[in-house]
Amino acid sequence: MENAADGSRRSPSLRLLCPKKSILSSPLPSLLWLVGSPRFLQPVTVAAALRCLRFLSDDGPFSPDLPHEADEIRGLLVRGFDIVGGLFVGSANFESDASRPLELAGELRQRLFGERASHGMVGGCVDASTGDIRFLVSESEGSEVVEGQEVLWGDEPGRSLLEKGCLLRCELQLQLPLYLPSDETMSDAIQITVLSNQSLNISKAGSTVPMLKYFPAPAPASLRVIDLKLDILCYSSMDLPVAVAVSELVIPGLADQLSIMKKAIVSELLTQQPQLCPYHFVPPGLLIPLTAIYDTRYGEIEEKQSELRRNLHFRLGLPLDRPLLRTSNALTFGAMEMRDRSSSKSGSSLLRDVHKEIPSSGVSGGIMSLIDGSYEYYHYLHDGIDDNGWGCAYRSLQTIMSWYRLQQYSSINVPSHREIQQVLVEIGDKDPSFIGSREWIGAIELSFVLDKLLGASCKIINVRSGDELPEKCRELAIHFETQGTPVMIGGGVLAYTLLGVDYNEASGDCAFLILDPHYTGGDDLKKIVNGGWCAWKKSVDSKGRSFFLKDKFYNLLLPQRPNMV
Repeated sequence: MENAADGSRRSPSLRLLCPKKSILSSPLPSLLWLVGSPRFLQPVTVAAALRCLRFLSDDGPFSPDLPHEADEIRGLLVRGFDIVGGLFVGSANFESDASRPLELAGELRQRLFGERASHGMVGGCVDASTGDIRFLVSESEGSEVVEGQEVLWGDEPGRSLLEKGCLLRCELQLQLPLYLPSDETMSDAIQITVLSNQSLNISKAGSTVPMLKYFPAPAPASLRVIDLKLDILCYSSMDLPVAVAVSELVIPGLADQLSIMKKAIVSELLTQQPQLCPYHFVPPGLLIPLTAIYDTRYGEIEEKQSELRRNLHFRLGLPLDRPLLRTSNALTFGAMEMRDRSSSKSGSSLLRDVHKEIPSSGVSGGIMSLIDGSYEYYHYLHDGIDDNGWGCAYRSLQTIMSWYRLQQYSSINVPSHREIQQVLVEIGDKDPSFIGSREWIGAIELSFVLDKLLGASCKIINVRSGDELPEKCRELAIHFETQGTPVMIGGGVLAYTLLGVDYNEASGDCAFLILDPHYTGGDDLKKIVNGGWCAWKKSVDSKGRSFFLKDKFYNLLLPQRPNMV
């Protein structure tokens, strides 16, 4: 514990690098395990919070199943990070409740690492009504427990972790030999018949009791070789000697992962062989990497895999309506930074998330509601297809399809104009002559294609005139806040992609964030932004010009986010 300038002991502060939402949004009541790195970060610093999922009784967070929790967290937690405390969320009595999560966290930590913590531990409570956090701190096992006075939320938490340390990765291929009893010796049944002489009195003491001794021959065994791939991450400071990191972080991490895989393999070895593979993730809202071991035999849609991911989402406080822990979300080392550009089928580059470079909307006091996630900008003349004058709705659909792909809802390629037309013919919406034509499509056709290719449902809003579109701003804001998908706006012969709205409910002033598919130039971000091809548009600008046509009927296609993990 730190000393003040006058020599007195200063009350400890709790430093929270994890987002406030990850703690305050937990169900009530609940128990959170606090994760830090006391070896490499400042004392009583929390980098992440994991929800406790396993309990022994109806007492809930007051009686966690620590053996079960330790088994699950051991495979999840990267070496270099540690359990530094526990927190009750929804507690109404700090005096009686705060010491319990401190005690439980110490017990969990001992089960994970085989010893009590030598570093500081924290236990606390979150008031259900105010969200205030009160906590106790113990510097080490058996030391005085004191109440902390201040909770500090990190301004740049990710930077704090990167400045203090680095990630080490170790991959190890193993061939594990196992000797198993052969099938014919699995059940060794012996038929025995006992005969007795009924004419004699055998109830007298000293009567002979029949005995049977069986000496089985050595059972034949078969050799099975299991191929394993261990893959671990460790968090370390940059100045830690490599030899120390290997002996104290890497080797224990490999041993933990091998033990976890052994348990999974042995439980099914006599029937079938699991295909276990570790993956590393840093999902949105989480600052530290985590590891999940998946059985890849049946693919990601298999029910058991889906349930495992759902439990991980719940433990990490992740939303349950989007895939964040699929294998396609895993870290890819050597290319960990997401690139701003990707390639289309022809190899041409695609700009991504171009709206992030545009200036503000000009709506005074408005609240912006924007697309949630990444997309690619498809526009006229892309991929060498001359669709100038007829392909704007196709391009809007391609942008929407790229959103589903980049959010990992689908792995299918973004369809070409011809493939879109083929889908509409296959479902009976268009005649075969439609394939290869330059006929327009609208919101209804887009909804058919999204349903056929992705199974995605859509909501359609109709307005009689472009003048009425501002009246739909509140409904559109709710869409972006809850669904977060791009919206297609079609009116007359024009189609646009809507990426967000800025809306002042009091004044009614609003602006639409438009991504214009009618752009015919090269993928020059500066040219696109300066030219207004991705820009905030008001229904009527300062010069009295209308962006949306007064005499045209408009359909708005609102694709829905699939409810899946």
